[in-house]
Amino acid sequence: MLYPDTVESDILVHKPKFVAIVFIVVLALFMTFNLTGTVLGELMRPVIDEPSQSGLYGRFAIAVVISVLFCLNIVAIGFLPIKAQIGIVWFELLLLFLAFFETFNLSLAFIEQKLPFMITQGLLTTLYVSAISIIIASFIAIIGAVAKLSNNGFAFAIASFYTSFFRGLPLLMQIYLIYLGLPQLGYIIDAVPAGIIALSLCYGAYMTEIFRSGIQSIDRGQWEAARSIGFGFGITMRKIILPQALPVIIPPTGNQFISMLKDSSLVSVIGVWELMFLARTLGQKTFNHMEMLISAAMIYWILSIVLELIQSRIEKHYARSKVR
Repeated sequence: MLYPDTVESDILVHKPKFVAIVFIVVLALFMTFNLTGTVLGELMRPVIDEPSQSGLYGRFAIAVVISVLFCLNIVAIGFLPIKAQIGIVWFELLLLFLAFFETFNLSLAFIEQKLPFMITQGLLTTLYVSAISIIIASFIAIIGAVAKLSNNGFAFAIASFYTSFFRGLPLLMQIYLIYLGLPQLGYIIDAVPAGIIALSLCYGAYMTEIFRSGIQSIDRGQWEAARSIGFGFGITMRKIILPQALPVIIPPTGNQFISMLKDSSLVSVIGVWELMFLARTLGQKTFNHMEMLISAAMIYWILSIVLELIQSRIEKHYARSKVR
């Protein structure tokens, strides 16, 4: 969040003009949906009579009620402290998502039956592949960043070619090239190592630029001062430059890890038993596709939330020096 504003002003959601604009937008949005055949139509029966025969008037009445309730909701939430606002909005959005999923008539018994296997097999495989890949990608990124910042033409050329190539190809194509291409050269490789190699090389290329920009954000005088007192290249990077660059590097690196966690689903195309593979195969036999896909989506989301919290704690740890 930004620093607290010392200039007092009206709360945005309490300004009549803003509320009026929100009311019009929500009204126009819900006028495009025919909700007369839903629970809302039944609740509005005293006003619109028979919902199925209410026509445009029924749609308009329901849209007006939703718009009024929505505006009252945001105005009321605006009176609360910011942490309470965040919690309530999250809770309301979660309820809306659950209501949306309820429209699929999901078989909860089927989810309960298959979920333990998805967690013990698919989740562990996803975490295993992602964790190893991000570690390898980080080492590649450090080497690539140093090479791109060096005065050695060969090192710079190799690093720049590597980042250009692996950032220029779709990750799915890289997975296929490694899994199907290496055997033609005489190197037989299993699906899991092939997925880890592809993820590591792809994200290592992106993270190379993150590490490079983080290192370059440190003033050149820090490097010159360390070298002037006799520090070698390795100790200068390890003790002086990288510790100061970490606050800049961590946020985008955390985002890359979350992206890798989701992109690990692409290794399912080569038969790795991770979450997406199991979600697709477990639902095929009984045609319970939505149950498995929604379950996998919730697991991915929970994992992302956990990683976001960990990233936030790490960022706060390295931002302590900036707190006044």
